[in-house]
Amino acid sequence: MKIAVIGGTGLIGAQVVKNLNAAGHEAVPHSQSTGVDIISGRGVDEAVAGADVVVNVTNSPTFDEASLAFFQTSMDNLLAAAHKGGVGHFVILSIVGVDQVPELDYYRAKTLQEQILAAGPIPYSIVRATQFMDFMDAVLSWTADGDTVRLPATPIQPVASKDVARAVAEVATGDPVNGIHNVAGPEVFTLDELGRITLAHKGDHRTVVTDPTAGMFAVVKGDVLTDRNAHLAPTRYTEWLS
Repeated sequence: MKIAVIGGTGLIGAQVVKNLNAAGHEAVPHSQSTGVDIISGRGVDEAVAGADVVVNVTNSPTFDEASLAFFQTSMDNLLAAAHKGGVGHFVILSIVGVDQVPELDYYRAKTLQEQILAAGPIPYSIVRATQFMDFMDAVLSWTADGDTVRLPATPIQPVASKDVARAVAEVATGDPVNGIHNVAGPEVFTLDELGRITLAHKGDHRTVVTDPTAGMFAVVKGDVLTDRNAHLAPTRYTEWLS
């Protein structure tokens, strides 16, 4: 298959391209660095021309309300180009439980992206993943203050980016799901517990304080960011840390 990977130079996209090419497909990465601008539309028609599948793993440059306009415009441009180019399968990467956290602008924006794809003219697949293990350092930095890090006890099910990339590649080369495929890590932790594990592994002596109001995940209700019935990826968090 010929597969256009939009956002193909980023954390997930680069691994998706590598996996697809290793499997014998022709995967081509596209991003601003290759001359493709999904907001202005520059280079989009050329990027998807002749592709059997389009994989979109781009991300909004911000997590605030502006992310809604980013996903609206980028999906409109990509779907129009893909439809014109005769693409038969359009895949996006989203987040497990994304439609259950409307309090977060970014999650509402990702939900909008899913809705635009589902309402569009092309057979599609949505791969929803749980929180990336790779982002834990950023999560810790958001609420760090001196010798303490404040984190809520939000249940999460961290997944390795390499496992997400593998799942996206597999879905992209299969038949369109016309729905959602969930992928998650093999273990559920509370976020504060995961913070303690992370700091201990790094020899970081800061204290994690459980604070139900701290950080963006404080607004998450219950265990909506986890899915024990998802396709469970193999990599455990302590294995990934090592």
